[in-house]
Amino acid sequence: MIKNNDKKLVKQTMDFALKNGCQAVKIRLSCGTNSVFEVRDMKVDYLQQASENSLEINLFVDDRYGSFSTNRLDKKEIEKLILNGIDSVKYLEEDKARTLPDSSLYYKGNDDLQLFDFKYDTIKPDDKIDLAKSVCNEMMNKDSRIISANSIYRDNKSFRYMITSNGFEGETSATSFRLYASISIKGDGDARPESEWYDSSIYIDSLIKEGIGTKALERVIKKLGQTKVSSGKYTMVVENVKVNNLLNPMINALYGNSIQQKNSFLVDKLNQKVLGENITIMDEPHLPKTFGARFFDSEGIATKHQPIFEKGVLKTYFIDTYSGNKLNMAPTVGSPSILTLELGNKNLEGLISSVKKGILVTGFNGGNSNSTTGDFSYGIEGFMIENGILTDPVNEMNITGNFLTLWNNLKEAGNDPFKASSWKIPSLVFEGVDFSGL
Repeated sequence: MIKNNDKKLVKQTMDFALKNGCQAVKIRLSCGTNSVFEVRDMKVDYLQQASENSLEINLFVDDRYGSFSTNRLDKKEIEKLILNGIDSVKYLEEDKARTLPDSSLYYKGNDDLQLFDFKYDTIKPDDKIDLAKSVCNEMMNKDSRIISANSIYRDNKSFRYMITSNGFEGETSATSFRLYASISIKGDGDARPESEWYDSSIYIDSLIKEGIGTKALERVIKKLGQTKVSSGKYTMVVENVKVNNLLNPMINALYGNSIQQKNSFLVDKLNQKVLGENITIMDEPHLPKTFGARFFDSEGIATKHQPIFEKGVLKTYFIDTYSGNKLNMAPTVGSPSILTLELGNKNLEGLISSVKKGILVTGFNGGNSNSTTGDFSYGIEGFMIENGILTDPVNEMNITGNFLTLWNNLKEAGNDPFKASSWKIPSLVFEGVDFSGL
């Protein structure tokens, strides 16, 4: 955790900066520990254990702004950094949009979202290696076509303390644990199908420790015999672990810098119906024991439960203070926290069973999208769906279209949000998607 002496040093640092020419200051102290244990073919291949401190100092000087950082928490060193920083900032062009947030927007409180596992320091390195080996063992020698089996155990604990010269003071702590499996096998000819699976958790006891490797193996074996199918419009089912690939560009189009630079296909769409009426996406930042939960953003602005899209109507942008000043708009919050989509009543199997002819997408392989127009083209892999049953595995196909058209053609949402992600989005079914193959 952040020690009282370190908090005192941060406050002294702010006072020093204000006394030496700064009109405003924001300081963030971060410290943490992480470890990585990687096993390849049942042999320990990579180890990393690291601890680090970082002090980030934002200086506002005569309508100019600069950001400086150091990992040396020494008072004299920090004071020297500030003095040099103030001198450097004075060479920059004026930018009156660079300000701290209005203090009325700050989070005020000390509630606990229960994002820290106090068992973190009790887990021994041998236990971490054993977990990684156990995942790898679920794949090794289970099939003669296996080329390589890889597993990773990863954990992290972090503490952050932030203050501003106009009244914000906030502190956070968090832990995370992750088990990951990846595998490659020999396919037909030169084909070398690969697959992966993982689980993540805030608490070590909640981390799924069995079946990760087995799942990765099952997924890669199903890819054997991948082929292309005829081009055309198909119903597309996207499994929950991959739907963020299609949601990310929609969310990125809502960021203040994209709006301000007119680099977004959702410019001037606020309070307009842009998606189908069956789409309601919420930001729910205060869910305890959940990845992404927080009471304030990177500026200290209080987060809140709010709709992003409500029955297809765009309800908010993600406006930080700088973008807000540029746009003459009130800041909202700089980025989303926990995104949820209104759920349906079917799991993935239920969604598939309702499709007469379509394609289940289980992976995206490269591609691109145009942030200004919303047009996209992505490589995909997955499986044909015929009369509600998965048939041939497919690969080397592309989907093309426009994000607004795609999301307006959302037919159905599942009931299976992926729990290991901060975006709780279920499997989705889209109608009339253009696939190019044979």
